[in-house]
Amino acid sequence: MTTKVTITGSGYPAPSATRAGPGVLIEANGFALQFDAGRSTVLRLTSAGIAMADLDAVFVTHHHSDHLTGLADIVLTRWVVDTDDGVPALRIVCPAGPAEVFLQRMLDPWEHDLAVRSRHSGRPTRPRIEMVAFECADGPTLVWQEGEVTVRAAEVRHEPVSPAVGYRIETPDGVVAISGDTLVCDEVAGLAAGAQVLVHEAMLFEVIAQRPPANHFIMDYHADSRLLGRQAHELGVETLILVHLVPEPTSAEVRKAYVDNVRAGGFAGDLLIADDLDVVVLGRGD
Repeated sequence: MTTKVTITGSGYPAPSATRAGPGVLIEANGFALQFDAGRSTVLRLTSAGIAMADLDAVFVTHHHSDHLTGLADIVLTRWVVDTDDGVPALRIVCPAGPAEVFLQRMLDPWEHDLAVRSRHSGRPTRPRIEMVAFECADGPTLVWQEGEVTVRAAEVRHEPVSPAVGYRIETPDGVVAISGDTLVCDEVAGLAAGAQVLVHEAMLFEVIAQRPPANHFIMDYHADSRLLGRQAHELGVETLILVHLVPEPTSAEVRKAYVDNVRAGGFAGDLLIADDLDVVVLGRGD
């Protein structure tokens, strides 16, 4: 068996011609799990060979719009394409609070669309969601388990956004940790302990500091790439994948700055400055 990590979106709120909004797909033991669903997630999943009906669950890190704008698209597309109503309800896992409220209301603006499609096609059903909202205890909390694949969540440091969580995915091939949006913090270290792969947001603080002061607030709740390099080194992570890249690495110079910062922090393992649809595989099954 192998566990496959696909970056379905490496961007941030600013539109990009090549980067979708935040998202990570984990395929393991026959399960397809999507973490966050920013803009264009459906297109990236399709490019990765994943139909919306293939998804077993979607996991939300927090209620910022750039992580959620593609979620209704997943749910609606799953229903529109499944004209026989044979696809089960999509399980969506989220921290209790604002993200939960968003999910409860997510399809309300589409009521007239759903009604006319149902009448025209003679379908008695509407899109089906099984929402699982959880409270985080101290340390990683079990939020999903099927067979040998488990997902745990823990709160991370993205204040004033609360709650915001990261995830730890455990499979027979190893562990993948996903930071969500956060400062470099001990909470992510807890999620990533013993992980082979850490998918973490990253920022070049020195670039943001040169921008007008009105832009500086984003450094309050995002990850400095030098500090991230130090933490990944201390954790002994094998592969570090940088996503949610601010600024976007549109040149070799900016891409090199991310590498230099992470290496200056001490991390010497495999480093990927992610582009959409980049893939990392754990395990080498028969």
